[in-house]
Amino acid sequence: MNIAIVGASGAVGQELLRVLDEQNFPVDELTLFGSKRSAGRQYLWRGNSYTVKELSHESDFSGIDIAFVSAGASTSREYAETITRHGTLMIDNSSAFRLEPDVPLVVPEVNGDDAFDAPRRIIANPNCTTIQMVVALKAIHDLSPISRVHVATYQAASGAGAQAMAELEQQHADIVAGREPHVEKFAYQLAYNLIPHIDVFGDNGYTKEEMKMHNETRKIMHAPGISVSAMCVRVPVMRAHSEAIWVETERPVSPDEAREAFAKAQGVVVVDNPAEKQYPMPLMVAGKDPVFVGRIRADIANPRGLSFWVVGDQIKKGAALNAVQIARHLLARQ
Repeated sequence: MNIAIVGASGAVGQELLRVLDEQNFPVDELTLFGSKRSAGRQYLWRGNSYTVKELSHESDFSGIDIAFVSAGASTSREYAETITRHGTLMIDNSSAFRLEPDVPLVVPEVNGDDAFDAPRRIIANPNCTTIQMVVALKAIHDLSPISRVHVATYQAASGAGAQAMAELEQQHADIVAGREPHVEKFAYQLAYNLIPHIDVFGDNGYTKEEMKMHNETRKIMHAPGISVSAMCVRVPVMRAHSEAIWVETERPVSPDEAREAFAKAQGVVVVDNPAEKQYPMPLMVAGKDPVFVGRIRADIANPRGLSFWVVGDQIKKGAALNAVQIARHLLARQ
């Protein structure tokens, strides 16, 4: 396979390089693209040095089988035709095409076969918070259809990119040194703080991030009747997002039944022994591939409700790993 990474210098681009290696993904040729600012940077991968090329409309994608694109929605929209015109498959990590009817939105554990119907040669990678949630929801939805989801997210700095992670680290250092912390990537200081604001607010009072979880879940799970109400919060964690989830199902599902379903689900690890203080946390999940589930219990406010806690690495399963898993799912049929 001839592979390209667009946005190679970003947090997800760098994670893609690591994941491709970890997954022993078959790569015959690797081409790296980036912005004018990152062009010329060199990265060592599998013992060879690769130089980032500047992405332009003259960039040659002929002969490239798959392009993993993580350079932002505006870049994806502008260069989609350039990338796909010679038949390259574009696996896009931005929000640009996620809700377009002729672009599949794929989480392999949930709807992997949707990837085979990509008439525009574009497959969309869902939002990071949606990915880890639907991996867990699938296990319950298969037991009894889910009608309603409430979710509160606790999203790490990694969700805003490498510069945001560096800013959180620097804010802590500044505060310890008695300096005024610098704020640029977030609306407010994130160190020692929580910010209930991710992306821009819409007319209905929800942010775009929150509406992504509502709309994307319906498309991925082929369940237009599911209602998802989200509250997305940025927290001073470096890496790995956490979610507190409440679901309502058509019939009551017991915690034991749910726990067994989670244990059997693809891509899920159950860590659920509160008596021994065992539950998923970002510190234990950062850098891991699966989605971790714990605190599984009945919702005492809803006779057909369940509540559970989900933690996943935003850069890995929430972005790079999911994209590579999509490609692997496609290759498995060849």
